[in-house]
Amino acid sequence: MNEPITAAAPLYRALAGHIRRRPASFHVPGHKGGEALPDEAVGLLKQVMTLDLTEVTGLDDLHRPEGPILEAQRLAASCFGAEESWLLVNGSTVGNLAMVLGVCGRGERLIVQRNVHKSVLHGLMLAGAEAVFVPPVVDVRTGLAGGVDPEAVADALERHPEARGVLLTNPNYYGMGISLGAIADEVHAKGLPLLVDEAHGAHYGMHPALPESALAQGADVVVQSTHKLLTALTMGAMLHVQGPRVDRRRLAQCLAMLQSSSPSYPILASLDLARALVQQTGSALFEEGLAAAREVRQAIGGMSQFAIPEWTAPTAGWESQDPFKLAVRDRTGTLTGFALQRELEEDGCMVEMADEQYALLVFSLASRGAEAERLVRSLERIRANFSLAEKEKRDKPTNNNSMPPFPLLSEPVPFEFDRRTSRQTVSVPIQQAAGRRSAEMVIPYPPGIPVLYPGERISTEAVRQLDGLRIAGARFQGTADPALLTLQVEAD
Repeated sequence: MNEPITAAAPLYRALAGHIRRRPASFHVPGHKGGEALPDEAVGLLKQVMTLDLTEVTGLDDLHRPEGPILEAQRLAASCFGAEESWLLVNGSTVGNLAMVLGVCGRGERLIVQRNVHKSVLHGLMLAGAEAVFVPPVVDVRTGLAGGVDPEAVADALERHPEARGVLLTNPNYYGMGISLGAIADEVHAKGLPLLVDEAHGAHYGMHPALPESALAQGADVVVQSTHKLLTALTMGAMLHVQGPRVDRRRLAQCLAMLQSSSPSYPILASLDLARALVQQTGSALFEEGLAAAREVRQAIGGMSQFAIPEWTAPTAGWESQDPFKLAVRDRTGTLTGFALQRELEEDGCMVEMADEQYALLVFSLASRGAEAERLVRSLERIRANFSLAEKEKRDKPTNNNSMPPFPLLSEPVPFEFDRRTSRQTVSVPIQQAAGRRSAEMVIPYPPGIPVLYPGERISTEAVRQLDGLRIAGARFQGTADPALLTLQVEAD
Protein backbone atom coordinates (compact mmCIF):
# COMPACT_ATOMS: atom_id res chain seq x y z
CA MET A 1 0.00 0.00 0.00
CA ASN A 2 1.28 3.47 -0.87
CA GLU A 3 1.98 5.86 1.98
CA PRO A 4 -0.53 8.70 2.58
CA ILE A 5 -0.24 11.57 0.10
CA THR A 6 0.71 14.08 2.79
CA ALA A 7 3.43 11.77 4.10
CA ALA A 8 4.98 11.78 0.62
CA ALA A 9 5.10 15.61 0.53
CA PRO A 10 8.13 16.73 2.58
CA LEU A 11 7.43 20.46 2.54
CA TYR A 12 3.75 20.08 3.41
CA ARG A 13 4.78 17.65 6.16
CA ALA A 14 7.23 20.18 7.59
CA LEU A 15 4.59 22.93 7.59
CA ALA A 16 1.99 20.70 9.22
CA GLY A 17 4.47 19.63 11.90
CA HIS A 18 5.37 23.24 12.62
CA ILE A 19 1.68 24.18 13.04
CA ARG A 20 1.00 21.24 15.33
CA ARG A 21 3.73 22.43 17.68
CA ARG A 22 1.84 25.76 18.06
CA PRO A 23 4.97 27.89 18.56
CA ALA A 24 4.63 31.53 19.54
CA SER A 25 5.21 33.68 16.45
CA PHE A 26 7.74 36.48 16.72
CA HIS A 27 8.21 36.71 12.96
CA VAL A 28 6.34 37.84 9.86
CA PRO A 29 3.70 37.68 8.43
CA GLY A 30 1.81 40.09 10.62
CA HIS A 31 -1.50 38.22 10.57
CA LYS A 32 0.10 35.55 12.83
CA GLY A 33 -1.69 32.58 11.32
CA GLY A 34 -4.90 34.55 10.73
CA GLU A 35 -5.30 35.69 14.34
CA ALA A 36 -5.70 39.29 13.20
CA LEU A 37 -8.76 38.57 11.06
CA PRO A 38 -12.09 40.10 12.10
CA ASP A 39 -14.66 37.60 13.32
CA GLU A 40 -16.72 37.77 10.13
CA ALA A 41 -13.69 36.77 8.03
CA VAL A 42 -12.61 33.82 10.15
CA GLY A 43 -13.09 30.57 8.29
CA LEU A 44 -11.62 29.47 4.99
CA LEU A 45 -9.12 32.30 4.76
CA LYS A 46 -7.80 31.64 8.26
CA GLN A 47 -7.24 27.99 7.36
CA VAL A 48 -5.02 29.11 4.49
CA MET A 49 -3.26 31.63 6.70
CA THR A 50 -2.17 28.95 9.15
CA LEU A 51 0.11 27.68 6.36
CA ASP A 52 1.23 31.19 5.44
CA LEU A 53 4.60 31.12 7.13
CA THR A 54 8.09 32.32 6.35
CA GLU A 55 11.66 31.01 6.32
CA VAL A 56 11.80 30.08 9.99
CA THR A 57 14.00 27.26 11.25
CA GLY A 58 12.91 23.93 9.80
CA LEU A 59 10.93 25.31 6.85
CA ASP A 60 13.87 25.88 4.50
CA ASP A 61 14.51 28.74 2.06
CA LEU A 62 13.35 28.67 -1.59
CA HIS A 63 16.37 30.73 -2.63
CA ARG A 64 18.87 28.46 -0.91
CA PRO A 65 17.07 25.16 -0.29
CA GLU A 66 18.78 22.60 1.92
CA GLY A 67 15.86 20.81 3.62
CA PRO A 68 12.24 20.03 2.72
CA ILE A 69 12.10 22.43 -0.26
CA LEU A 70 15.22 20.83 -1.76
CA GLU A 71 13.69 17.40 -1.20
CA ALA A 72 10.40 18.55 -2.76
CA GLN A 73 12.25 19.82 -5.84
CA ARG A 74 14.19 16.57 -6.20
CA LEU A 75 10.97 14.57 -5.97
CA ALA A 76 9.39 16.88 -8.58
CA ALA A 77 12.29 16.23 -10.96
CA SER A 78 11.81 12.49 -10.51
CA CYS A 79 8.06 12.72 -11.04
CA PHE A 80 8.12 14.88 -14.17
CA GLY A 81 11.16 13.30 -15.80
CA ALA A 82 13.67 16.11 -15.33
CA GLU A 83 17.23 16.13 -14.05
CA GLU A 84 16.56 19.24 -11.97
CA SER A 85 13.39 21.15 -11.08
CA TRP A 86 12.54 24.44 -9.41
CA LEU A 87 9.30 25.30 -7.62
CA LEU A 88 7.85 28.61 -8.83
CA VAL A 89 5.55 30.90 -6.83
CA ASN A 90 5.11 33.55 -9.54
CA GLY A 91 3.48 31.29 -12.11
CA SER A 92 4.76 30.14 -15.47
CA THR A 93 5.30 33.82 -16.17
CA VAL A 94 8.43 33.89 -14.02
CA GLY A 95 9.54 30.58 -15.52
CA ASN A 96 9.29 31.98 -19.04
CA LEU A 97 11.15 35.15 -18.04
CA ALA A 98 13.95 33.09 -16.46
CA MET A 99 14.04 30.69 -19.42
CA VAL A 100 14.61 33.56 -21.88
CA LEU A 101 17.07 35.44 -19.67
CA GLY A 102 18.87 32.18 -18.94
CA VAL A 103 19.92 31.74 -22.57
CA CYS A 104 19.84 35.25 -24.08
CA GLY A 105 21.80 38.42 -23.49
CA ARG A 106 21.60 41.87 -25.01
CA GLY A 107 21.63 41.79 -28.80
CA GLU A 108 21.51 37.99 -28.97
CA ARG A 109 18.87 36.14 -30.95
CA LEU A 110 16.27 33.56 -30.07
CA ILE A 111 14.06 31.67 -32.52
CA VAL A 112 10.53 32.06 -31.16
CA GLN A 113 7.11 30.74 -32.10
CA ARG A 114 5.02 33.81 -32.97
CA ASN A 115 1.90 32.92 -30.92
CA VAL A 116 3.68 32.80 -27.56
CA HIS A 117 2.45 34.11 -24.23
CA LYS A 118 3.18 37.76 -23.48
CA SER A 119 5.67 36.72 -20.77
CA VAL A 120 8.04 35.39 -23.45
CA LEU A 121 8.07 38.77 -25.19
CA HIS A 122 8.54 40.47 -21.83
CA GLY A 123 11.55 38.21 -21.26
CA LEU A 124 13.00 39.31 -24.60
CA MET A 125 12.49 42.95 -23.57
CA LEU A 126 14.24 42.43 -20.24
CA ALA A 127 17.10 40.66 -21.99
CA GLY A 128 17.35 43.25 -24.77
CA ALA A 129 17.38 40.30 -27.16
CA GLU A 130 16.13 39.87 -30.71
CA ALA A 131 13.46 37.43 -31.84
CA VAL A 132 13.25 35.57 -35.12
CA PHE A 133 9.57 34.69 -35.30
CA VAL A 134 8.39 31.38 -36.74
CA PRO A 135 4.69 31.61 -37.63
CA PRO A 136 2.14 29.10 -36.35
CA VAL A 137 0.25 26.87 -38.73
CA VAL A 138 -3.41 27.87 -38.92
CA ASP A 139 -5.67 24.83 -38.89
CA VAL A 140 -8.08 25.18 -41.80
CA ARG A 141 -10.80 23.15 -40.08
CA THR A 142 -11.01 25.33 -36.99
CA GLY A 143 -9.44 28.67 -37.89
CA LEU A 144 -7.19 28.29 -34.84
CA ALA A 145 -3.45 28.95 -34.78
CA GLY A 146 -1.72 25.74 -33.72
CA GLY A 147 1.94 24.75 -33.50
CA VAL A 148 4.81 25.41 -35.88
CA ASP A 149 5.90 23.45 -38.92
CA PRO A 150 9.21 21.64 -38.18
CA GLU A 151 10.48 22.69 -41.60
CA ALA A 152 10.02 26.35 -40.63
CA VAL A 153 12.11 25.77 -37.50
CA ALA A 154 14.81 24.04 -39.58
CA ASP A 155 14.79 26.99 -42.00
CA ALA A 156 15.20 29.43 -39.11
CA LEU A 157 18.14 27.46 -37.74
CA GLU A 158 19.87 27.44 -41.13
CA ARG A 159 19.38 31.17 -41.66
CA HIS A 160 20.33 32.15 -38.13
CA PRO A 161 23.17 29.91 -36.90
CA GLU A 162 23.98 32.61 -34.32
CA ALA A 163 20.68 31.97 -32.49
CA ARG A 164 20.95 30.97 -28.84
CA GLY A 165 18.08 28.49 -28.96
CA VAL A 166 14.49 27.79 -30.01
CA LEU A 167 11.46 28.57 -27.85
CA LEU A 168 8.08 27.00 -28.60
CA THR A 169 4.67 26.84 -26.93
CA ASN A 170 3.19 23.35 -26.70
CA PRO A 171 0.29 22.74 -26.27
CA ASN A 172 -1.61 25.94 -26.99
CA TYR A 173 -4.50 27.29 -24.90
CA TYR A 174 -6.97 25.12 -26.82
CA GLY A 175 -5.02 21.93 -26.09
CA MET A 176 -3.65 21.63 -29.63
CA GLY A 177 -0.10 20.29 -29.74
CA ILE A 178 2.61 19.06 -32.06
CA SER A 179 5.25 16.34 -31.79
CA LEU A 180 8.52 17.80 -30.57
CA GLY A 181 10.93 14.90 -31.08
CA ALA A 182 12.07 15.75 -34.60
CA ILE A 183 12.35 19.45 -33.74
CA ALA A 184 14.42 18.62 -30.65
CA ASP A 185 16.77 16.51 -32.77
CA GLU A 186 17.15 19.35 -35.29
CA VAL A 187 17.84 21.94 -32.59
CA HIS A 188 20.26 19.67 -30.73
CA ALA A 189 22.16 18.95 -33.93
CA LYS A 190 23.08 22.65 -33.91
CA GLY A 191 24.20 22.38 -30.30
CA LEU A 192 21.31 24.55 -29.13
CA PRO A 193 18.62 24.08 -26.45
CA LEU A 194 14.93 23.58 -27.10
CA LEU A 195 12.89 25.66 -24.65
CA VAL A 196 9.20 24.86 -24.23
CA ASP A 197 6.42 26.82 -22.59
CA GLU A 198 4.29 23.84 -21.52
CA ALA A 199 2.13 25.89 -19.16
CA HIS A 200 -0.98 24.00 -20.23
CA GLY A 201 0.62 20.55 -20.20
CA ALA A 202 1.80 19.84 -16.65
CA HIS A 203 -0.43 16.73 -16.70
CA TYR A 204 0.97 15.42 -19.98
CA GLY A 205 2.40 11.92 -19.88
CA MET A 206 0.48 11.04 -16.70
CA HIS A 207 -2.19 8.87 -18.40
CA PRO A 208 -2.31 6.85 -21.65
CA ALA A 209 -5.05 9.17 -22.97
CA LEU A 210 -2.81 12.23 -22.56
CA PRO A 211 -0.12 13.37 -25.00
CA GLU A 212 3.56 12.85 -24.29
CA SER A 213 5.33 15.52 -22.25
CA ALA A 214 7.89 17.94 -23.72
CA LEU A 215 10.63 16.53 -21.48
CA ALA A 216 9.93 13.01 -22.75
CA GLN A 217 10.32 14.35 -26.29
CA GLY A 218 13.75 15.86 -25.66
CA ALA A 219 13.13 19.46 -24.57
CA ASP A 220 15.98 20.98 -22.53
CA VAL A 221 14.01 23.49 -20.42
CA VAL A 222 10.28 23.23 -19.76
CA VAL A 223 7.97 25.54 -17.85
CA GLN A 224 4.69 24.13 -16.53
CA SER A 225 1.74 25.74 -14.76
CA THR A 226 1.10 23.07 -12.14
CA HIS A 227 -2.03 24.99 -11.14
CA LYS A 228 -3.76 24.83 -14.53
CA LEU A 229 -4.58 21.13 -14.99
CA LEU A 230 -3.07 19.65 -11.84
CA THR A 231 -3.92 20.65 -8.27
CA ALA A 232 -1.53 23.41 -7.14
CA LEU A 233 -2.76 26.80 -6.02
CA THR A 234 -2.93 29.57 -8.62
CA MET A 235 0.59 30.90 -9.33
CA GLY A 236 2.05 27.48 -8.55
CA ALA A 237 4.35 26.37 -11.38
CA MET A 238 7.58 24.49 -12.03
CA LEU A 239 10.63 24.84 -14.22
CA HIS A 240 12.32 21.61 -15.33
CA VAL A 241 15.75 21.11 -16.92
CA GLN A 242 17.60 18.21 -18.47
CA GLY A 243 20.78 17.88 -20.50
CA PRO A 244 23.97 19.97 -20.73
CA ARG A 245 22.87 22.70 -23.17
CA VAL A 246 21.66 25.28 -20.64
CA ASP A 247 23.66 26.90 -17.85
CA ARG A 248 21.69 25.85 -14.77
CA ARG A 249 23.55 28.20 -12.48
CA ARG A 250 22.51 31.13 -14.66
CA LEU A 251 18.91 29.88 -14.64
CA ALA A 252 18.98 29.71 -10.85
CA GLN A 253 20.39 33.24 -10.67
CA CYS A 254 17.62 34.52 -12.94
CA LEU A 255 14.97 32.88 -10.76
CA ALA A 256 16.59 34.38 -7.63
CA MET A 257 16.28 37.84 -9.18
CA LEU A 258 12.76 37.41 -10.52
CA GLN A 259 10.96 35.43 -7.83
CA SER A 260 9.71 37.04 -4.65
CA SER A 261 12.16 37.03 -1.76
CA SER A 262 9.11 36.29 0.42
CA PRO A 263 7.68 33.23 -1.35
CA SER A 264 4.23 31.94 -0.52
CA TYR A 265 4.43 28.78 1.58
CA PRO A 266 0.81 27.82 0.78
CA ILE A 267 1.73 27.86 -2.92
CA LEU A 268 4.92 25.91 -2.28
CA ALA A 269 3.06 23.35 -0.17
CA SER A 270 0.39 22.97 -2.85
CA LEU A 271 3.08 22.27 -5.45
CA ASP A 272 4.56 19.61 -3.21
CA LEU A 273 1.14 18.03 -2.67
CA ALA A 274 0.25 18.20 -6.38
CA ARG A 275 3.38 16.23 -7.21
CA ALA A 276 2.81 13.74 -4.38
CA LEU A 277 -0.80 13.18 -5.49
CA VAL A 278 0.25 12.36 -9.05
CA GLN A 279 3.19 10.24 -7.99
CA GLN A 280 1.27 8.23 -5.40
CA THR A 281 -1.97 7.74 -7.33
CA GLY A 282 -0.77 7.35 -10.90
CA SER A 283 -2.99 7.31 -13.97
CA ALA A 284 -6.09 6.33 -11.96
CA LEU A 285 -6.17 9.92 -10.69
CA PHE A 286 -7.35 11.12 -14.12
CA GLU A 287 -10.09 8.58 -14.86
CA GLU A 288 -13.12 10.46 -13.47
CA GLY A 289 -12.13 13.75 -15.05
CA LEU A 290 -11.55 12.14 -18.43
CA ALA A 291 -14.93 10.40 -18.14
CA ALA A 292 -16.66 13.72 -17.40
CA ALA A 293 -15.07 15.37 -20.43
CA ARG A 294 -15.97 12.35 -22.55
CA GLU A 295 -19.60 12.56 -21.39
CA VAL A 296 -19.87 16.19 -22.51
CA ARG A 297 -18.13 15.48 -25.81
CA GLN A 298 -20.57 12.65 -26.55
CA ALA A 299 -23.58 14.76 -25.58
CA ILE A 300 -22.49 17.61 -27.84
CA GLY A 301 -21.98 15.07 -30.61
CA GLY A 302 -25.72 14.37 -30.33
CA MET A 303 -26.59 18.08 -30.60
CA SER A 304 -25.91 18.95 -34.21
CA GLN A 305 -26.22 22.66 -33.53
CA PHE A 306 -22.96 22.64 -31.54
CA ALA A 307 -19.53 21.45 -32.58
CA ILE A 308 -16.23 20.70 -30.90
CA PRO A 309 -13.05 20.63 -33.01
CA GLU A 310 -12.16 16.95 -33.15
CA TRP A 311 -8.61 15.85 -33.68
CA THR A 312 -8.81 12.93 -36.08
CA ALA A 313 -5.49 12.89 -37.94
CA PRO A 314 -2.16 14.71 -37.54
CA THR A 315 -1.70 17.95 -39.47
CA ALA A 316 1.29 20.28 -39.61
CA GLY A 317 0.16 22.39 -36.66
CA TRP A 318 -2.09 19.96 -34.81
CA GLU A 319 -0.72 16.51 -34.03
CA SER A 320 -2.24 15.90 -30.60
CA GLN A 321 -5.16 17.10 -28.51
CA ASP A 322 -5.64 17.46 -24.75
CA PRO A 323 -8.89 15.56 -23.98
CA PHE A 324 -9.52 17.92 -21.04
CA LYS A 325 -9.98 20.90 -23.41
CA LEU A 326 -13.30 21.29 -25.26
CA ALA A 327 -13.82 24.32 -27.49
CA VAL A 328 -17.55 24.61 -28.26
CA ARG A 329 -18.94 26.47 -31.27
CA ASP A 330 -22.48 27.32 -32.31
CA ARG A 331 -22.64 25.86 -35.82
CA THR A 332 -25.55 28.09 -36.80
CA GLY A 333 -23.53 31.26 -36.23
CA THR A 334 -26.23 32.68 -33.97
CA LEU A 335 -23.96 32.96 -30.92
CA THR A 336 -20.36 34.08 -30.91
CA GLY A 337 -18.03 32.39 -28.47
CA PHE A 338 -18.40 35.41 -26.17
CA ALA A 339 -22.20 35.18 -26.31
CA LEU A 340 -22.07 31.44 -25.66
CA GLN A 341 -19.86 32.13 -22.66
CA ARG A 342 -22.38 34.62 -21.27
CA GLU A 343 -25.26 32.17 -21.71
CA LEU A 344 -23.40 29.32 -20.02
CA GLU A 345 -22.39 31.53 -17.13
CA GLU A 346 -25.99 32.62 -16.59
CA ASP A 347 -26.59 28.97 -15.73
CA GLY A 348 -23.62 28.92 -13.35
CA CYS A 349 -21.25 27.15 -15.76
CA MET A 350 -18.13 29.32 -15.65
CA VAL A 351 -16.08 29.21 -18.84
CA GLU A 352 -12.29 29.47 -19.09
CA MET A 353 -12.27 31.89 -22.03
CA ALA A 354 -13.98 32.74 -25.31
CA ASP A 355 -13.10 34.11 -28.71
CA GLU A 356 -15.18 35.11 -31.73
CA GLN A 357 -16.13 31.50 -32.45
CA TYR A 358 -15.48 29.28 -29.45
CA ALA A 359 -16.19 29.04 -25.73
CA LEU A 360 -13.37 27.05 -24.18
CA LEU A 361 -14.29 24.53 -21.47
CA VAL A 362 -11.48 23.16 -19.31
CA PHE A 363 -11.90 19.90 -17.41
CA SER A 364 -9.33 18.39 -15.07
CA LEU A 365 -8.68 15.42 -12.84
CA ALA A 366 -11.10 17.04 -10.35
CA SER A 367 -14.05 17.23 -12.79
CA ARG A 368 -17.00 14.97 -12.07
CA GLY A 369 -20.11 13.65 -13.80
CA ALA A 370 -22.53 15.96 -11.95
CA GLU A 371 -20.78 19.01 -13.40
CA ALA A 372 -20.82 17.45 -16.86
CA GLU A 373 -24.57 16.88 -16.62
CA ARG A 374 -25.12 20.48 -15.53
CA LEU A 375 -23.17 21.73 -18.52
CA VAL A 376 -25.12 19.53 -20.92
CA ARG A 377 -28.43 20.81 -19.48
CA SER A 378 -27.24 24.38 -20.01
CA LEU A 379 -26.37 23.70 -23.65
CA GLU A 380 -29.78 22.11 -24.16
CA ARG A 381 -31.42 25.20 -22.66
CA ILE A 382 -29.42 27.50 -24.95
CA ARG A 383 -30.32 25.40 -27.97
CA ALA A 384 -34.01 25.70 -27.13
CA ASN A 385 -34.02 29.38 -26.15
CA PHE A 386 -32.33 30.48 -29.37
CA SER A 387 -34.25 27.99 -31.59
CA LEU A 388 -30.94 26.70 -32.92
CA ALA A 389 -32.52 23.47 -34.15
CA GLU A 390 -34.48 25.49 -36.70
CA LYS A 391 -31.49 27.28 -38.17
CA GLU A 392 -29.10 26.37 -40.94
CA LYS A 393 -25.75 24.96 -39.86
CA ARG A 394 -22.32 25.89 -41.18
CA ASP A 395 -19.90 23.08 -41.92
CA LYS A 396 -16.89 25.01 -40.63
CA PRO A 397 -16.30 28.28 -38.78
CA THR A 398 -15.31 31.50 -40.41
CA ASN A 399 -11.57 31.93 -40.22
CA ASN A 400 -11.58 34.77 -37.66
CA ASN A 401 -9.44 33.14 -35.01
CA SER A 402 -6.19 32.95 -36.91
CA MET A 403 -3.29 35.25 -36.24
CA PRO A 404 -2.81 37.98 -38.86
CA PRO A 405 -0.71 36.59 -41.71
CA PHE A 406 3.05 36.69 -41.21
CA PRO A 407 5.93 35.91 -43.57
CA LEU A 408 7.30 32.38 -43.41
CA LEU A 409 10.12 33.66 -41.24
CA SER A 410 10.48 37.14 -39.77
CA GLU A 411 13.57 39.26 -39.91
CA PRO A 412 15.28 39.62 -36.49
CA VAL A 413 13.06 41.81 -34.32
CA PRO A 414 14.78 43.85 -31.56
CA PHE A 415 12.90 44.04 -28.26
CA GLU A 416 13.39 47.12 -26.11
CA PHE A 417 12.25 47.39 -22.50
CA ASP A 418 10.04 50.37 -23.32
CA ARG A 419 10.07 51.44 -26.91
CA ARG A 420 7.70 54.31 -26.16
CA THR A 421 10.25 56.21 -24.05
CA SER A 422 12.65 56.54 -26.99
CA ARG A 423 10.11 57.33 -29.71
CA GLN A 424 7.33 59.87 -30.10
CA THR A 425 3.89 58.31 -30.16
CA VAL A 426 0.40 59.39 -31.15
CA SER A 427 -3.05 57.96 -30.59
CA VAL A 428 -5.09 57.11 -33.69
CA PRO A 429 -8.50 55.48 -34.21
CA ILE A 430 -7.98 51.76 -34.62
CA GLN A 431 -9.43 51.85 -38.14
CA GLN A 432 -6.64 54.26 -39.15
CA ALA A 433 -3.78 52.24 -37.64
CA ALA A 434 -2.94 50.02 -40.63
CA GLY A 435 0.53 50.70 -41.99
CA ARG A 436 1.75 52.39 -38.79
CA ARG A 437 4.13 50.85 -36.24
CA SER A 438 2.52 49.84 -32.99
CA ALA A 439 3.80 51.61 -29.86
CA GLU A 440 2.13 49.17 -27.47
CA MET A 441 1.61 45.48 -26.94
CA VAL A 442 -1.99 44.53 -27.70
CA ILE A 443 -3.00 41.40 -25.82
CA PRO A 444 -6.46 39.79 -25.87
CA TYR A 445 -6.71 38.24 -22.41
CA PRO A 446 -7.22 35.41 -22.00
CA PRO A 447 -5.30 33.77 -23.64
CA GLY A 448 -2.54 36.38 -23.25
CA ILE A 449 -1.04 35.96 -26.73
CA PRO A 450 -0.11 39.37 -28.21
CA VAL A 451 -1.63 40.25 -31.56
CA LEU A 452 0.75 43.21 -31.82
CA TYR A 453 4.07 43.98 -30.17
CA PRO A 454 5.84 47.37 -29.91
CA GLY A 455 7.53 48.27 -33.16
CA GLU A 456 5.50 45.85 -35.28
CA ARG A 457 4.07 47.15 -38.55
CA ILE A 458 0.27 46.97 -38.23
CA SER A 459 -1.39 45.09 -41.07
CA THR A 460 -4.92 45.59 -42.35
CA GLU A 461 -5.67 42.02 -41.24
CA ALA A 462 -4.50 42.79 -37.69
CA VAL A 463 -6.77 45.83 -37.52
CA ARG A 464 -9.68 43.73 -38.78
CA GLN A 465 -8.98 41.02 -36.20
CA LEU A 466 -8.65 43.44 -33.29
CA ASP A 467 -11.75 45.39 -34.26
CA GLY A 468 -13.69 42.14 -34.57
CA LEU A 469 -12.52 41.02 -31.14
CA ARG A 470 -13.44 44.41 -29.65
CA ILE A 471 -16.93 44.33 -31.11
CA ALA A 472 -17.43 40.74 -29.95
CA GLY A 473 -16.58 41.68 -26.36
CA ALA A 474 -12.95 40.67 -25.87
CA ARG A 475 -10.86 42.19 -23.08
CA PHE A 476 -7.42 43.60 -23.77
CA GLN A 477 -4.21 44.14 -21.81
CA GLY A 478 -1.25 46.35 -22.64
CA THR A 479 -3.26 49.11 -24.30
CA ALA A 480 -3.65 52.72 -23.21
CA ASP A 481 -7.29 52.57 -24.32
CA PRO A 482 -8.95 49.58 -22.63
CA ALA A 483 -11.90 49.81 -25.04
CA LEU A 484 -9.47 49.63 -28.00
CA LEU A 485 -11.18 52.42 -29.91
CA THR A 486 -7.72 53.87 -30.39
CA LEU A 487 -4.18 52.54 -30.66
CA GLN A 488 -0.87 54.13 -29.68
CA VAL A 489 1.41 54.19 -32.72
CA GLU A 490 4.84 55.62 -33.42
CA ALA A 491 4.79 59.10 -34.87
CA ASP A 492 5.86 59.35 -38.50
